Amino acid sequence: MRVRDLPLSAATVDHFESRGIDELYPPQVAAVEAGVTEGERLVAAVPTASGKTFVASLAMLTADGPGLYIVPLRALAREKYETFSELPDVSVGISTGDFDEAADGLGENDIVVATSEKVDSAIRNGADWIADLACVVVDEVHLVGSEGRGPTLEVTLATLQRRAPGVRIVALSATVANPDELADWLDASLVRSTWRPVDLRTGVYAEGSVTFDSAASETLRAGGDDGTELSVSVAGDPTGGTDATDAIVTGAVDDGGQALAFVRSRREAETLAERLAESGLGPSPDVAEEIRSLDGTETGRRLADCVEAGVAFHHAGLRSTHRIAVERAFRDRDLRVICATPTLAAGVNVPARRVVIRDQQRYTGSGMEWVPTLEVHQMCGRAGRPHLDPYGEAVLVGDASTREELWERYVDADPERVESQLADPNALRTHVLSVVASQFAASREGVLDVLDATFYAHGTPTRELGGVVETAVADLVEMGMIVDDGDLSATELGDRVSKQYVTPETGARMVSGLRTAASMDASTALTALEIVCDTPDMQDTYLGNRERADMYSFARRHADEFTTGMNEAADFEGWLTAVKTARVLYEWTEGTSAADLVERFRIGPGDLESRIERAAWLLGAADAVAGAVDAEADLPFAELRERL
Repeated sequence: MRVRDLPLSAATVDHFESRGIDELYPPQVAAVEAGVTEGERLVAAVPTASGKTFVASLAMLTADGPGLYIVPLRALAREKYETFSELPDVSVGISTGDFDEAADGLGENDIVVATSEKVDSAIRNGADWIADLACVVVDEVHLVGSEGRGPTLEVTLATLQRRAPGVRIVALSATVANPDELADWLDASLVRSTWRPVDLRTGVYAEGSVTFDSAASETLRAGGDDGTELSVSVAGDPTGGTDATDAIVTGAVDDGGQALAFVRSRREAETLAERLAESGLGPSPDVAEEIRSLDGTETGRRLADCVEAGVAFHHAGLRSTHRIAVERAFRDRDLRVICATPTLAAGVNVPARRVVIRDQQRYTGSGMEWVPTLEVHQMCGRAGRPHLDPYGEAVLVGDASTREELWERYVDADPERVESQLADPNALRTHVLSVVASQFAASREGVLDVLDATFYAHGTPTRELGGVVETAVADLVEMGMIVDDGDLSATELGDRVSKQYVTPETGARMVSGLRTAASMDASTALTALEIVCDTPDMQDTYLGNRERADMYSFARRHADEFTTGMNEAADFEGWLTAVKTARVLYEWTEGTSAADLVERFRIGPGDLESRIERAAWLLGAADAVAGAVDAEADLPFAELRERL
């Protein structure tokens, strides 16, 4: 099937053909045959690089009205925005910013790209453009099963269908074990395929060689161009590990390819990149100069030094501008290797000839645990660059003792089934409040009716769902956010908490802080920052052993400015971490440079960037919540937000 056979304008056909897209891939043909251009709902479970974005484009371009493309991450939103903006005669908007805005201007666009959280926020704030949607595309739909954003994604899909009756839904995923259940939930046709434009071979390294699934008896020869053999000689390294990783990565570069190396932590990503940079894999002076110009932090300088030699590290501790520069340079083939934490695998499109997964276990707080199979498959799926590589290789680095387990756990195994996480009490309280505050429901039966369209309800008996909703309602009544007098309605506090897009737990902490501050002799900027930093919605900041004593001393000196007493904190370590975040942000508002804060408090530039952004959002929310609370606390929330 050719692009010219599709119901697209001549200009759109020319656009795709000018980019080498004239013949459809088999999964794309299957999507067309399933009715993706005729208004049918669809779940497409097909590998990375098999043309999911093209399927999404077909769905939105042939819809009878505006389209919405939902992504899990801002970085992915930016990439898709740029892709869709190239379509002829199509206006594209993007929304990833403040959660407390309805963003009504987005309704003027043919396509809107947004995170699921932003769409959920727009619904809560009554954005008119939501009701006009004709097509909604959900990228990475398997994230319905993630603890963090999963409940938001499934409730958003449920409420979208209520706000825009008849909306067409197209859901995409490369790694999902039970796409048939997702298709049944969404009342959609299922297109499931293992076809890839570039063959993927997944293997395990042990004792000097890699065995691949496509030819279990073969080994790959390092430096060989045919990709049939790779024998890795590592002197003095009988168990594999870092030296083997170096050899496997450099082997791909020596063959003219690019490599992604995944490790478990930021520090190890940086260490591996710095070690590989000593090999001088390929100079990238222009990219290095660009990165040096972005900021003056030590992290930025070390990244630039690595990039000078053709290698980069990539993790959440980098500024977003650093990550964008690295990703773009890798796609443009100006970088040969990226050493990354697993977050890169779930983000933007950065395919490589060879993917090397050195660490398959990570520390979770209770000990070392195996990385989920789905996550490893996401990493493996990055292997193979269409039109550049004859094949893609994914290599798990092991040793003689782990070879069989790695094979069984990751090479032969399917990813974990997607299971709803909406039953989590915090998530359910958040979304029950949203349903009531948005006036989608004014009774328990109405709430159940809205939630009946979720993935959770799809597999849960009505009686069980009614029980958890009853508990959530009781909790919200106790928090003062819902009134239950036969009918359900949101209080002024509940309405503000929902529209400001903070969780009920965060709203309750803000109320408690405001009331305590009202009884204090004097409240300060540090008081306001402690209140917002000591909430579930503020990201944790690493508190190292070497700085604990200093932070404890700081907390004691400023004890009369804090709303939580040092002997009252239920989780003292968590509270002390919040104090550290508040201190960093306070010094930032007083003019301390990013470079100084990063060095003194042992945080990454990206950590500072994200904490500033998150604190600005929470300060705005706290200011709104203060207007609904009977507490005479004079706290500078708005002023601090401006100064941040």
